[in-house]
Amino acid sequence: MSALICGSIAYDNIMVFEDRFKEHILPDQIHILNVSFLVPEMRKEFGGCAGNIAYNLRLLGGDGYAMATVGADFSPYKQWLAEQELDTRFITEVDSAFTAQAYITTDLDDNQITAFHPGAMNEAHINGVPGDAGITIGIVSPDGRQGMIEHAEQFAAAGIPFIFDPGQGMPMFDGDDLRKFIEQATWVAVNDYEAQLLQDRTGWSAEQIAGHLDALIVTRGGEGSYVYTDGGRIDIPAAKPEAIKDPTGCGDAYRAGLLFGLMNGLGWETTGRLAALLGAIKIASTGTQNHRFTRAGLAETYEAEFGMALDI
Repeated sequence: MSALICGSIAYDNIMVFEDRFKEHILPDQIHILNVSFLVPEMRKEFGGCAGNIAYNLRLLGGDGYAMATVGADFSPYKQWLAEQELDTRFITEVDSAFTAQAYITTDLDDNQITAFHPGAMNEAHINGVPGDAGITIGIVSPDGRQGMIEHAEQFAAAGIPFIFDPGQGMPMFDGDDLRKFIEQATWVAVNDYEAQLLQDRTGWSAEQIAGHLDALIVTRGGEGSYVYTDGGRIDIPAAKPEAIKDPTGCGDAYRAGLLFGLMNGLGWETTGRLAALLGAIKIASTGTQNHRFTRAGLAETYEAEFGMALDI
């Protein structure tokens, strides 16, 4: 099976504020907010949802393609993807724009403040879901608004099951938009904050949303995750990370685990735990595409963490 991963390719400029945001933001002065955070260190990393998910899926041994639009400054990232043996056939370069850029500041409580320049990502709709490339599963992750709308429609029209992962793109869509995405998708994956926003905007409960899908997956950070299906709710425990260094990209690692599990028919109990373990591996490493693991090592860690074998 092959996955088409629709979403952003971006450069992540990651900074750590060696304090806590809450100590420097006065709630009663929020209407005149004017703050500056000193960040002694900064890293420039390869990121973006499509790039991150494709990277993690490749580590698992899954077959996936990132589909994205990038700018004239894409060359270093393209070289990196080639070194990781990731296929770039569905990545389109837009010479008149920059590749998307994220500026992410994380505090000591792992809270994040992000500024994002979409650049070439706004042209995502110039790519189309191919109907003749052997794609058997897809994901629509944060991307240009029109691109997300059209790619969901194209997956649905082609009869290709897909995950809708609105992520940071949630504010671009109203209730009607989100209800349509849910009705077209096979699965929806959100974090707990996004899940509440999704319910507020659609007017549907988590159970009602799940009723339109094969499953609604809600991640809850260190508290684990929920998988809502017609049969009820499956509680998935979190995996314990070796260290907590950088939460950026953990959700993308988790989604790669979901794709791999779905592609291989692993069932939700196993798929959810595999996804959780990938998130834990990622958070122990700085950057979104710097962690490594082998299939054998992953299976060993999985059994130690969850007390059951991982047969992949």
